[in-house]
Amino acid sequence: MYFSIAQIVISVILIVLILLQERSSGLSGIFGGGESDFYARRRGMERIIFIATIVLIIIFAILSVLSLII
Repeated sequence: MYFSIAQIVISVILIVLILLQERSSGLSGIFGGGESDFYARRRGMERIIFIATIVLIIIFAILSVLSLII
């Protein structure tokens, strides 16, 4: 029960964090246009959002596995 609620909360936060990321946004990013420097360094708030997204994806995956086991 608690795993399901935690998954819902984390998924909503993940959606917000993914939508806040600005890289390759817009229609040109979908078709390969836009910024070509993929390996550019992230700074400031962009780096915090990126790291938080990765951490929440890992937590979401762990909760998914745990909910299957339990």
